[in-house]
Amino acid sequence: MDFAEMFYQGWEGIVRTIIVGALAYATLVAFLRITGNRTLSKLNAFDLVVTVALGSVLASILLSEGVALAEGVTALLLLIGLQYVVAILSVKSRGFAKLVRSEPRLLLRDGEPLPQAMHAARVTRDELDTVMRTSGYTDPSTISSIILEADGSFSVVGTGDKASERVDVGTPST
Repeated sequence: MDFAEMFYQGWEGIVRTIIVGALAYATLVAFLRITGNRTLSKLNAFDLVVTVALGSVLASILLSEGVALAEGVTALLLLIGLQYVVAILSVKSRGFAKLVRSEPRLLLRDGEPLPQAMHAARVTRDELDTVMRTSGYTDPSTISSIILEADGSFSVVGTGDKASERVDVGTPST
């Protein structure tokens, strides 16, 4: 095994990475500016998958000599185009929207956990307690509601003067 090759394989690969990387990055930024903020929103799990996939494609363009810039740009355009089509279809068809999006789920109401909703969302009582503590609550009776949002974050709405807060404590357990 040639250890020197692990660290340096010549200027050709470095120059390719700089040129192709800069062009791929500029292309991705241009595509995202054209398609708008919705492309990278994290409104639901589907949006997150597209965002991760875009990053993966960009990494492949940068680091894989077997992926030409034109192929990489095509892959980026395909993902962004599909995201755009799914967003449009979701707006036009409630049935399609239900197919690709999850709905927010109420997990706690007026300080009382909702066991059936928690079970369906695969959220344990310990996780619900973590959400409360992360939001600065120690007493469930001071919470009006906890909602598992479509993007996997939790919204905590307090009773009284304390404003609602959105908390990202990870995804529910499986």
